[in-house]
Amino acid sequence: MAAAAATAATKGNGGGGGRAGAGEAGGARKKKGPGPLATAYLVIYNVVMTAGWLVIAVGLVRAYLAKGSYHSLYYSIEKPLKFFQTGALLEILHCAVGIVPSSVVLTSFQVMSRVFLIWAVTHSVKEVQSEDSVLLFVIAWTITEIIRYSFYTFSLLNHLPYLIKWARYTLFIVLYPMGVSGELLTIYAALPFVRQAGLYSISLPNKYNFSFDYYAFLILIMISYIPSPHHPFPFS
Repeated sequence: MAAAAATAATKGNGGGGGRAGAGEAGGARKKKGPGPLATAYLVIYNVVMTAGWLVIAVGLVRAYLAKGSYHSLYYSIEKPLKFFQTGALLEILHCAVGIVPSSVVLTSFQVMSRVFLIWAVTHSVKEVQSEDSVLLFVIAWTITEIIRYSFYTFSLLNHLPYLIKWARYTLFIVLYPMGVSGELLTIYAALPFVRQAGLYSISLPNKYNFSFDYYAFLILIMISYIPSPHHPFPFS
């Protein structure tokens, strides 16, 4: 699941066609962009998503100032984080209906990996919610998405500020290892609790003659972070 940082920098959209809330500003979009109605919808979508992640950023800062500590800040932004990260599922639909020229498969992979981490790991294993690793990936995601959705919005409006373009293709140097480290450490922290509770696991015998070990599945997820061209983080 982990991508080479150079790939993210060069292609800028998750392996050449990943998540694209508003489409790319490159040559392909100039040749054939979305129609007026689709463009208006995508602008609204990306503005809302930018605002949502800004709410998360402000929530983190306010909670830190109020508590005087960075520990357990996740609880202060849990609801908006779940809402706006899950809202990214619409990006799969954007690709499927053709208003964004990106791969449905890659976009699905990239979006679902984040949704999985939020719901199937962080939400499901309450014990990891106070881990510092959660804050690590939340901060990385928040900065990434504010930049990404701003980039798409201004690209659709044909007015892309240099600072946003620079941030999108430069800050991954810090955000990439930060986000991936947080994700891996969070999954690792969840493993003993998953094993102890048998979370989401199905054991034999049963009438379907089927078994599933969620603990082993999470280990496979961690192994999949070995660098490959299509990891969804950070600038997919």
